[in-house]
This record gives sequence, structure tokens and C-alpha cells, in this order.
Amino acid sequence: MKTAVLKTLSPVLLTAALYLIPTSHAHADNWGCEVILCLSNPGGPTQFEACHPPIEKLWRELAKGHPFPTCGGVGFSASQPGYEPYYCDTGFRLTSRYGDRRREAACVSVKPREVRSSRCTFGDRDRGGQQSLAHWVRDGDRMVCKATITTAPNRREKPRFVDVTIDGAGKQRVWF
Repeated sequence: MKTAVLKTLSPVLLTAALYLIPTSHAHADNWGCEVILCLSNPGGPTQFEACHPPIEKLWRELAKGHPFPTCGGVGFSASQPGYEPYYCDTGFRLTSRYGDRRREAACVSVKPREVRSSRCTFGDRDRGGQQSLAHWVRDGDRMVCKATITTAPNRREKPRFVDVTIDGAGKQRVWF
């Protein structure tokens, strides 16, 4: 591992990095330790050119179902690979619903949001006699129409992940 990589890591991570390296010189010759060093980088696991080969190998190995590599002498753990292809914007939560005879992902607003007044009724029922999902709500000195909004989710570019915990640095989700 190049010395430039080690110099740019934070002091805490640098200490952890040096703890990971069993030899007296500042480079890791163990693939598992290289992976941990690269994942510890706050700038991302592939910010430095030296991290590309070990991290690309990690993604290939995990994609084949192989376990996360180990690094001796460090308090380190990794979850089994997970898969989350969708995510929602802030203020929405991911849920599933049935549509067109199959289950699909959807994003639902956490709190009711203001919508067009034509969606609201003055009773509990809309014009067709169905339970209304939009309601008039007092907002200061005016009445506004609010409803729970459902939108399509965003699709992740990298939908697979592992949760990595490294000595005292907390848990970090790494997407690949």
C-alpha cells in the first residue's frame, strides 16, 4: 500500500491501519488488511489508485458468494452481503405495495404533504363515496389540502452491500 494512502487517513484510522499491519514497514501485504485499510478511508474505498485492485477483487469475491476477507490481529467484522436495489428521497420511507397483480416497491411520505385542493373533500368521503386519502388541515390562518404521497423509488447504481465494523470506528455500510 502506498505511503500517500496512509498519510491522508485520519489519525485514528492511521493508528488502526498501523495496528492492522503485522510487519514493521508501512505497507500491507495481506489482501484482507488492504481491504480494511481502503474501506477505512473517509474519502471512499477507491479514492486512491492503490486501493482499486484489492477493492475490485473484494467486489468480485462477494458477488460470487465468497466470505469477506479477514485480517489477523484486528477487531473486525462484516455482515453477509445484502441487496437493496431501491431507496427513497428524504421525507419518504420505502414500502411495498401490490400493483398490476404483483408486489412492487414504493416510497410513501413520512408525513402528509400539501397537494392540489381538488384532491380534498369536506367530509370523510370523496365524490365517489370512497374513504378520502386527502384532508383539509389548518395551517396557521389558512386551510390546506394534505395527503400521504406515494412515488416510485429511486434505483441504486450499486445495490449490494456489506456492513463493516472496524475496531472502534463504528459500523459502515459499503455499497458495491
